[in-house]
Amino acid sequence: MTRFNLALRLLWRDSRSGELTILILALIIAVTSSTAISLFADRLQRTMTTQAAEFLAADLVITSPAAIPDEWLSKATQLNLAQAQTLEFSSVLIEHDELLLAGIKAVSSAYPLRGFLKATASDYSAETVEHTGPKPGTAWVDKRILSALKLNLGELLTVGEKKLTVSNIITYEPDKRGDFYSFSPRVMINADDLKATGILQPGSRVHYFFQFSGDSKALSEFNRWIKPQLNPSQRIMDIHDDRPELGSALERAERYLGLSSIIVILISGVAIAMATRRYTERHFNATAILRCLGCKQSEILWLFGSQFVVLGLLASAIGCLLGWFAQEALFHLLRSLLPQQVANPGLLAVFFGFIIGMAILLGFALPPLLRLKKVSPLRVLRRELEPLPSSAWLIYGLAIGIIGVLIWRYTDDLKMTATIIGVGLSSLLLLGLLVYGLLRFSRRLLPHLGLTWRFGLQGLLKNSRGSVGQILAFSITLVAMVLSFTVRTDLINDWHKQLPTNAPNHFALNIFPEQQQNFQQDLQQQQINGSRFYPVIRGRLVAINNTPVQQIVSKDSPGENATHRELSLTWTKDLPADNKITAGNWWQDAQTGQVSVEQKLAKSLKIKLGDLLTFTVGSQQFTSTVASIRELQWDTMKPNFYMIFSPGTLDAFPSTFITSFYLPESQKDFLNALVKKYPSTTVLEVDLILRQFKTILSQLTEAINYLLYFALMAGFTVLFAAVYATLDSRIHEGALMRTLGANRAFLRKTHIIEFSLLGLISGLLAVVISEAMLYALYTHVMHMEYRANFYLWGIVPPTGALFVGLAGCWGVRNVVNKSPLQVLREL
Repeated sequence: MTRFNLALRLLWRDSRSGELTILILALIIAVTSSTAISLFADRLQRTMTTQAAEFLAADLVITSPAAIPDEWLSKATQLNLAQAQTLEFSSVLIEHDELLLAGIKAVSSAYPLRGFLKATASDYSAETVEHTGPKPGTAWVDKRILSALKLNLGELLTVGEKKLTVSNIITYEPDKRGDFYSFSPRVMINADDLKATGILQPGSRVHYFFQFSGDSKALSEFNRWIKPQLNPSQRIMDIHDDRPELGSALERAERYLGLSSIIVILISGVAIAMATRRYTERHFNATAILRCLGCKQSEILWLFGSQFVVLGLLASAIGCLLGWFAQEALFHLLRSLLPQQVANPGLLAVFFGFIIGMAILLGFALPPLLRLKKVSPLRVLRRELEPLPSSAWLIYGLAIGIIGVLIWRYTDDLKMTATIIGVGLSSLLLLGLLVYGLLRFSRRLLPHLGLTWRFGLQGLLKNSRGSVGQILAFSITLVAMVLSFTVRTDLINDWHKQLPTNAPNHFALNIFPEQQQNFQQDLQQQQINGSRFYPVIRGRLVAINNTPVQQIVSKDSPGENATHRELSLTWTKDLPADNKITAGNWWQDAQTGQVSVEQKLAKSLKIKLGDLLTFTVGSQQFTSTVASIRELQWDTMKPNFYMIFSPGTLDAFPSTFITSFYLPESQKDFLNALVKKYPSTTVLEVDLILRQFKTILSQLTEAINYLLYFALMAGFTVLFAAVYATLDSRIHEGALMRTLGANRAFLRKTHIIEFSLLGLISGLLAVVISEAMLYALYTHVMHMEYRANFYLWGIVPPTGALFVGLAGCWGVRNVVNKSPLQVLREL
């Protein structure tokens, strides 16, 4: 306790004298940033997950072609889970001598469990939020139902044998899926009226959706209990698999948020290391005195280590509190974009921020502290005697390990994490040697420079190792900022490019080959933008290398769903624009019997290049060889296919065509004329899905913009920490130069030149490192197209020179005002 009291007294003395100002500030900013981002990312992800659950209208959904056993529902009741049920099927409606194939959806009274419906009894400007579906005896319909069947609100609509009053127009449906029943014009009825319709008979094709919501622990227990009991035709729905266009956007956003927090932690760690280095160097003399008074090396380390633990606890607590308020302010700024119900802050996220604060403190501050253990008692007599560097690289390994664990957590790719860490360390070592060699070479320029430039350059050369460390620190900071800004910009641009204003919002299926040309001409006459027309054949994958696919596929995998239903098979000579070959090669002319497989499905089914796949179409069977693996962009709202065959492979089978096109609201009535002219063609509307998708993208875009500010704030901490790390030696040198006749203007000019050169070199290195890391991130983590950012070469180096120069001059402004006599007396 005596030693601990001494540590506290020394800590109090240092804090009163201002010794720890920069260090405390760096710690608080580091913990505030990491806690705020941890809390913000956690709340945003849980909010987006909740909102994503609204796209399923529940937390957990079981889909089945028939009713599930009563004991499953009893188990859900036992776990206090709320329950709802929907049924979807197709039926032809006839009113006023008009026919229309519609998607009927029967919902229970508790539907929806998550999210809400929107409906209107007049026009779209008067829509209201509804938390329950239609009442018995009524029906809600899509607007196109009214125009197609010449109906008005309040009139009767016959569904099967039951007449229902059309009471509302549906304007928003949370769980509108990408299947045939959901894409057809919607008629929503109450489940109590279903039996009276008389539509469902033995053998009818119907999809049951059993929806559950409740406590996460109860849901997890129910999920574990029910999974082993699912038969091949039943499955638990998931937002990433069942809504890939939304899942891919959420996945990218989650990865970006995670990588952003790593960037802030890395920048803050650099600031802490620099601030701690200055603190320890200013305590060399005090440590030497303690050594003369009999303190052992272990006692010295314990004395200063306990101070830092106390300091870390206090700073982390303050940082967590400020981080809490920071993320609250952030959510307040974003309140107009975020959902009405935002997830509450999680104590686990606060604890995570606290642990990260202590981890980066120990990981980045312990190496400089270890030098205090090596201080010799002789330093009392010989002030120039510096302690030898200790085995600090082992402790830096802890910091690198923390960063590595975080990267692995957000990329979920151990190989990629090892590559980033390995390439990063190798690059730093190589660049450090390069900078050191460059500084050594620049000594030859000194005789040819003017006096001001000579002294400015000598500021870098007199302590080459220290300058190399500062340049690398600034480079890492600039790299982090460049990565955060560039990835954010490209991520948003990539999203908007894939989903522009005129993104396809309608699909046309079952277009006969003899109708394809006329159908395309009709779209062109109406100036409707459409995608390519793809021939489609319905077939099933039954074997891989003559092994039945059921023996290969694993349960609950994407491949299981694909192998338990018919797939849309197509062929094309040219690779579709939104597809990217990741393995193998696209076929050449006149090559038949080959197939290209979607990447995730290939991984799930363990399909490799050269494998022989067996398909059935009706009663016929054929085989194809895997020629390539493709990566798809599911969020383009254009036709996508798991299997694409080479031309000629499927010529023996009859086919229809599919396409997608954009139709503005003002031209919606054209659909009725189109369906009448081509009665066999089914037109599917996806407006609501697009609207939901764009809402999520706008929310994520704003969140990412604000996250960038935390990285910038941490970056400026590094700048000032680096400047103050050399402040003492600069004050002494400035005093000597003032004594020898140098004026204040001369010193200011040399400082501007020195720090500007420091920032310029750091900026050039940052661009090189950034381009290498962007290539790795885009191609292996974010799954985006990489393009060289040539503008970085014209922006980052001058920006680095400007900001580092300004920060340096501001930090050492007192050097020129310090009295030389006072400084020399302190020596």
